Amino acid sequence: MKNEALLNSIIDNAIDGIITINDKGIVESINPAACQLFLYSPDEVVGRNVAMLMPPPDKERHDDYIEKYRHTGQAHIIGFGRDVTGLKKDGSLFPFRLGVTEVKFQGERMFAGFIHDLSHQKEAENRLMEYTQHLEDVVKERTTSLNETIEELTKAKEDVSQSLEKEKELGKLKSRLLSMASHEFRTPLSSIQLSASLIERYTASLENTNVGKHLYKIKSAVNNLTTILNDFLHVEKAEAGKVEVKWGTFDIEQFCREIADEVQLLAKKDQNIIYNHEGNTTEVSLDRNLLRNCIFNLMSNAIKYSGENTTIHLATHIDADNFVITVEDNGIGIPQEEHKHLFEAFFRAQNTGNIPGTGLGLNIVLRYVNLMNGTIDFKSATNEGTIFTITFPIQ
Repeated sequence: MKNEALLNSIIDNAIDGIITINDKGIVESINPAACQLFLYSPDEVVGRNVAMLMPPPDKERHDDYIEKYRHTGQAHIIGFGRDVTGLKKDGSLFPFRLGVTEVKFQGERMFAGFIHDLSHQKEAENRLMEYTQHLEDVVKERTTSLNETIEELTKAKEDVSQSLEKEKELGKLKSRLLSMASHEFRTPLSSIQLSASLIERYTASLENTNVGKHLYKIKSAVNNLTTILNDFLHVEKAEAGKVEVKWGTFDIEQFCREIADEVQLLAKKDQNIIYNHEGNTTEVSLDRNLLRNCIFNLMSNAIKYSGENTTIHLATHIDADNFVITVEDNGIGIPQEEHKHLFEAFFRAQNTGNIPGTGLGLNIVLRYVNLMNGTIDFKSATNEGTIFTITFPIQ
C-alpha cells in the first residue's frame, strides 16, 4: 500500500503529462499535468478513446494503428519518442514530445504515454526562425545595397579614370600650346621690340613728340605681352611640377641692386626705386632665378599700382635666423575684404581698374617662395600702400 501511494503521488505531481490506455485505446488514467495541458478534467477523459486528444489525421488513424500492433507486434510509436500535436478541449493545438511504453499489468496489455509540452520551446524556435529570417532579409537588403554601391563606385571610378585621362590629354595639349606660344610669340615680340628701338634711334634727331609717344606705346604693349606670356609659362611649369630649385650661394646686395636698376627703367615719371641692406653678411643660399622672379614681380606691381612722383622701397635684412625681403609702396593698396583672395590665380582686386595684368604674378611668387621653404605675408589698405614681406630661414 505504501509503494502504491508513493507511485500515485509521483504521478500526480509529475511536471509532464502521463496517460495510460488499454489495448483498445481507452483511457484508464490521466494525471493533473496532462489534464492541465489538454484543458480537460479526469472525468471527461477517463473511459473515452484517447483519439479525442488528437487532431486529424492522427485521430482517424489511431485505432487502426493499435489494431495492427495487436496482430503484428510491429511498433510505430511504442518504445520511441516523437514530436506530435495535441488537441485541446478549446480546439487549439499545441506541440509536445510523446514517449509510449508498453506495460503488462495483471495479465493485461496497457500503454503509458509520457507527454512533454514543447509550446515554449517551439515559440522560442519560431522566434529564432523569425529573427533569423529577419537577419537574412537584412543581410540580403544590405548585400543588395552594397552591390549597388559597388556598382556605383565602379562606374564612378571608370568615370574618374576617363576624366583623368581627358585631363592628362588636356594638360599635354596645354603644355604643347604654351610651348608653341613661347616660341611662336617671343620671336615676333622680340622683332617688334628691336624695330621700335631702331626707329627710336633713327628718329631721335627729328624731335617729333608724336613719334616718341607712339614708340613708347609700342614698347609698353610689347612689355605687357611678354609679361603675360611669361606669367602663363611660369604657372604651367609650376602646376606640371617642372620647376626645380637650383640652390646656390650669392651676394644678395649686388643681386638686388641689379634688379633695382632694371626695374628703374620700367618706372613711371619721377618714380624712385630705393634699395638698402642690413646685416653682417650679404651671402644667401637660394635659387637665383626663382628669387629674381619673386622680387621682380613684387617690384613691377609696386610700379604698376603706384602713381607718378612716388617712392618704392626694396630692403633686405639678414640676422642669425632669417633672411627677409621687403617691398613697400604707397600706391592704391588692396581692399581689406579682398585680402584672402590675393594669392589666388587670376585674381585681381576691384580697385585695379584699367591697369593691365593677368592676376598670376602673386600666385607665381607664392609658389616659388614655398618651393624655397619660405613664407610671404603682406599689409595693405586702400589708398595707403602695400608692404610685402618674404622670409627665408637661414639654412
